[in-house]
This record gives sequence, structure tokens and C-alpha cells, in this order.
Amino acid sequence: MQLILDKIVTPTEMPRISRVRLLNTLHGSLASCTSTIINGRAGTGKTMLATDFAQRSGRRVAWYKVDASDGDLRVFFQYLIESVRRERKRFGYEALARLLAETSAPEDVPLLAEAFVYELMESGNDPLLIIIDDLHLVYDAEWVVPFFRRLLPLLPPEAHVLITGRSLPPAPLWRMRSKQTLCVIEESVMAFTELEAKKLFASYGLNEEQALSALSQTRGRAASLDRAASLLSAPGKLAASVQPRRKRIRRAAATVLQIHGYLI
Repeated sequence: MQLILDKIVTPTEMPRISRVRLLNTLHGSLASCTSTIINGRAGTGKTMLATDFAQRSGRRVAWYKVDASDGDLRVFFQYLIESVRRERKRFGYEALARLLAETSAPEDVPLLAEAFVYELMESGNDPLLIIIDDLHLVYDAEWVVPFFRRLLPLLPPEAHVLITGRSLPPAPLWRMRSKQTLCVIEESVMAFTELEAKKLFASYGLNEEQALSALSQTRGRAASLDRAASLLSAPGKLAASVQPRRKRIRRAAATVLQIHGYLI
């Protein structure tokens, strides 16, 4: 199968500021859990947080950006295998490919998960972070629950899976957190705090009053808050002689804040 390599390359765009409290939570999960889920709707900063953590985790990173067309187990698994092989050259592609070809029923899927874990342990002991971005796009595939329910508890200490999604995965997965093997970062926790909003706006040369006003109107949603800061900072780059235009831009920015704060 022809793979789209961009889907298994770690993004290079970094967030404007690092959110230390969330990064600390992720580091804690890395030390005590086998896996992590970042849950939040579009614009809450899931992928940016995962990208930032990927750079700071101290581990090699296997990244896989899921598309809706990856609901077929063979497609999904080939991308997942290739993302790991880019970081661990001895990862057993041929053995897994053969097993994948023989997997035809949902009851066979746990064996595939076990084989994947075995190859992880055999291919090296260098710490690895496997990031699966936007897994929600294939939640309805019948293999998702049996695969991840078997995979996540078996992961060795040197391999950690981080999943991002716009909703929580099916209940049998996210309920693993009761056993303290899975850390879930909810959307409510993803919202910017006052301190983070002030830090973000300061990076644009804006003051605390502007930050708090925008925070209130956007409800702390990452993308909306950053867009507001970008718009509000634009007038500062204009010459002092264009005050009327400056006022228009500020009014436009306020409108954008309203829209994205309440409708997105």
C-alpha cells in the first residue's frame, strides 16, 4: 500500500507559549501510566500540546495522524507500524504484516495487539512515545476497542501511547483510568488559565487587561484566544497616523472574539 508519509511525520509548528501545567501532567502520565488521552473539541489545542510534549518528552517519537479513511484495520495498522519503524529500524514489519493478513475477525484483533507489543519489546529498549492524533475519526470501527483494550495495558515501560481525539474513546478504553494505567486530560482542563492567557498576550506585546477580556469572551479556547491576540496585535504595527483604521481593526477583533467565544 502506498503510504502518505506526511501522516507519520511529527509536526514542526510549535505553540507560541508552552503550557507548563499541562506538560507537567503529561510528564507525570509518562512516568506512571502506560497511555494518555487528550480529549477536546476542535480548537482546544490538542495537537499543539502533543507536538510541544513530543519535543520535551526526552523520547524518540513515532507520530501518526489518523484520517477518516483509516478505519480499515489494515490501513491503520500499516501506518502505525511504519511510524514506529521510522524510530526503531528492527521493528518486525514482516511478522506483523503476515499476522495482519490472517486477521479477519474481531476476535483475532487482540492477538495483533499482543504481537505489536512483542515487537516493541524485541526491537529495542530506547524510550518511545507513540502519538496517535485524531483517533476519534475511526472510533466507530469495530476493531478499535478490542485492539486498544488489549494493547494499552500490555505496553512496556519504555513505550507510551498518547492519543488525541475530539471525544472520549468508547467506554471500555477510557474507563481504564480507574486502574491508574490511563491518564485522561479533559477539555475543561485544556482551557487557558488567566496566567496562560496573560503570557500568550504578552508574547504579542499586549497587556493583561486585553488578555483577561479575550479570555472571558473565548472561554479559554486555545485557537480562538490566539486568533484574538493576533488580531489585536496587528494595530501595533501600524503607523500612529492611521488611528481611524486602528479603531476599525479593534472593533473587528472584538467581533471575532464574540463569534469564536460563543459559537465555536
